[in-house]
Amino acid sequence: MEKTMKDYSHIKGWGIDYDPENDPTYPMKPHRTDAEQTGYSWERPTQQVQDMEILKSIERPNITAVFGTSTPPKYLSGMIRRYAYKYSESSWAHWFPLVLADRVSMVEGIVEDLAHGHVPNILGEKGYKGKFKHDKVGTISRLAVGTLLIGGAIMLLNGNGKKKKKDKLKRYSS
Repeated sequence: MEKTMKDYSHIKGWGIDYDPENDPTYPMKPHRTDAEQTGYSWERPTQQVQDMEILKSIERPNITAVFGTSTPPKYLSGMIRRYAYKYSESSWAHWFPLVLADRVSMVEGIVEDLAHGHVPNILGEKGYKGKFKHDKVGTISRLAVGTLLIGGAIMLLNGNGKKKKKDKLKRYSS
């Protein structure tokens, strides 16, 4: 049989729930009407008031009736999120920037806390007390590696500064 656009038999598992007698949703949907194929098959909830910028998928024609407002897009992470929402949800160009924006948002939150005079308890918030209690060797080794990496990065960044400082001292002493 020649494969056409409407012949999906070549897809493994295709049509597994095609038989109405073998419908896994039977208890919840006793009368099969396929009405969900024509659009909303339920009464849409009242639209939540939109008083801030809401990012929505390009696959959606409208904003969902209810949405989260705890973290509106702002600063650099907001710019990254706006960029991500220009692409389809099936694309890496959508998901990778969103993951990056989460990491950037975490750093922005720490900077914001420091700007307001609050020193965050990063080790406590990351659960290091519990990690140390249940995995002492792993926690100590991870902290040691992190400290070495940060120390190495600081030494590399300050290496040129020390060299310039020594050159200035030599000029003034001679």
